[in-house]
Amino acid sequence: MLRALILQRIFSIPKDSLLIIFLKYSHKKLNGLDDSYDPYKAAYGAMPSHAGANPAVQQMYINGHFCYAFKFGIVTNGLGIVRDISFYNKNFLKAHPDIVVGKKSNSPDEDKSLADAKALIPVLKDFFKKHPLINPKIFLGDAAFDSIEIYSCLLQELKFEKAYIPLKTKIVSQGSDSDCPLNEDGIPCCPHDHSLPMRREGSKTHLRSGIPTMKFVCPKMKWIYNKETKKSKRVTLCENPCTKSSCGRMFYIYPEKNLRAYPGTTRGSEEWNCTYKIRSAVEKSIENFKHSHCIAERMTQNEKTLHADLLLAGITQLITVVIANKIHRHEYIRSLKPLIA
Repeated sequence: MLRALILQRIFSIPKDSLLIIFLKYSHKKLNGLDDSYDPYKAAYGAMPSHAGANPAVQQMYINGHFCYAFKFGIVTNGLGIVRDISFYNKNFLKAHPDIVVGKKSNSPDEDKSLADAKALIPVLKDFFKKHPLINPKIFLGDAAFDSIEIYSCLLQELKFEKAYIPLKTKIVSQGSDSDCPLNEDGIPCCPHDHSLPMRREGSKTHLRSGIPTMKFVCPKMKWIYNKETKKSKRVTLCENPCTKSSCGRMFYIYPEKNLRAYPGTTRGSEEWNCTYKIRSAVEKSIENFKHSHCIAERMTQNEKTLHADLLLAGITQLITVVIANKIHRHEYIRSLKPLIA
């Protein structure tokens, strides 16, 4: 898992920026502009891309707030335990010249997504280079990583088996049969009732090429056991079948044609929902970094001090894990304060 964190000195809009937003808002009212004009986006476009005191403090828009902050990436496991920390400083950018830094649009939300997405793959490649024996199979991330390029890199280049990333925009059906449309989760639906998704049944391929497939069957199909033959077979119980086959309609999808829609797992399924809940452990870990380890709301501008404190926070968490494991109190592996108490 990877989550971008912010080392912030002032998590608010500078006074000059407040003036810019006020002027843009007044401009909208005076000129009778419609709601398509966004004074926040206009103000964002007029604000400098970094702080005057330190170019490393970049302009950002996070959770509805403008801010100027240092940014770093943290990789954790499924328990929220830190495994690697990457500080997005000059050395990181020098090691990855393909990362383009700067304001790319007038949309603060879009710039945030681009920044997170650009940093993800370099951070993971650095991590696996430093830890060749670590071979995770599942990636969990937020919607900022929802792009075709990232899915391709995660599943094909970095060899993750599954990538759990929420969608930023709806899936566009590509090459599916017109009578079995795909719903918003990429699942084919019944030809006679498009609100009824078909059931997933296995993912093993029987093709000579070995290309993986996803098999979906009629939502009203059941396995019926024959006592005489001692075998089970598929039988559709649909009152208005769409095919003459007794087992009902079957539909095959080739995930490699659309990894965003089929990232090794089925969106909206029970497996998806249960697995993605694991991210709550990451969120709690981030809160501990911010508050228990005093990373958030800092006043220092010195990059070396911030970097050192961040590494010490990661070391503190790992020491907490070791102690909690030794005393068999695993509920405290991410919680420093209760462990001390």
